[in-house]
Amino acid sequence: MLGMLRRSIAGVALLTLILIVPAAAEEHISIAGLRVAVWSPPAGGEAKAPVVIFSHGFHGCATQSRFLTEALAQAGYLVFAPNHRDATCDGGTARWRDKPEESFVNLQAWSDAVYRDRAEDIHRLIAALEADDRWSARADWDRLGLAGHSLGGYTVLGLAGAWPSWRLAGVKAVLALSPYDQPFIAKKTLGGLAAPVMYQGGTRDLGITPSVAKPGGGYDQSPAPKYFVEFDRAGHLAWSDFPSEAHADIVAYARAFLDRYVKGAPADAALTRKHPGVVELRYAEPARQ
Repeated sequence: MLGMLRRSIAGVALLTLILIVPAAAEEHISIAGLRVAVWSPPAGGEAKAPVVIFSHGFHGCATQSRFLTEALAQAGYLVFAPNHRDATCDGGTARWRDKPEESFVNLQAWSDAVYRDRAEDIHRLIAALEADDRWSARADWDRLGLAGHSLGGYTVLGLAGAWPSWRLAGVKAVLALSPYDQPFIAKKTLGGLAAPVMYQGGTRDLGITPSVAKPGGGYDQSPAPKYFVEFDRAGHLAWSDFPSEAHADIVAYARAFLDRYVKGAPADAALTRKHPGVVELRYAEPARQ
């Protein structure tokens, strides 16, 4: 099991070989010392669009999940995805053989000092975007969501309050996609989440999804509003552009969740309806007004 966890997280590095040519235009910018991929909503939408910041997996990169980032932009979100220091594709300079800062199985060694640079990337990116006339005119920072895959899931959970010293103000929702949540479970810090959370996992994601779903795991330790969706036959790379039957459902639940909590749209029945490709759906929603 431990070896499978290491392989599944590091496996995101395979994206350098399998990235799919994007179906829609994307833009790459350099800002705050970061290489950032940007997906913009179609022309004719809102003057200021809600924002999603996407954090990639260990040895992945900003463009590893175009199927999702493009879909969110088409749904009206302005999506920014930075390359973190451990990126190996899309201009990233890390190497596949580079080891993580701490072993993924030595949970007690993990603290808010581990991969703090990822949190600092996102704090710095947002500050730079807010100060840039080009982006401040287009981004509605009162409607901010975070999304992350694997180690990116760890990153956005930390920013949403699981590491209090990382907390990013103004986050309306956090989308944790097969997230490396084990350090937070071990330290019992997920109760500090200050935004609604949706966890997504898969039946073949054996290194991570069980930690989210188990009694006393990531979902149980998180405060409401919270959601957990488990997709049939989805492995750890299902949230990348590696081909997966789950992509359409991943997008559908992600959009319904972000629309509800970032855009402030009325609750969509799709958010709490179990699709045919879903084996488990759990949720605890806020009380009706």
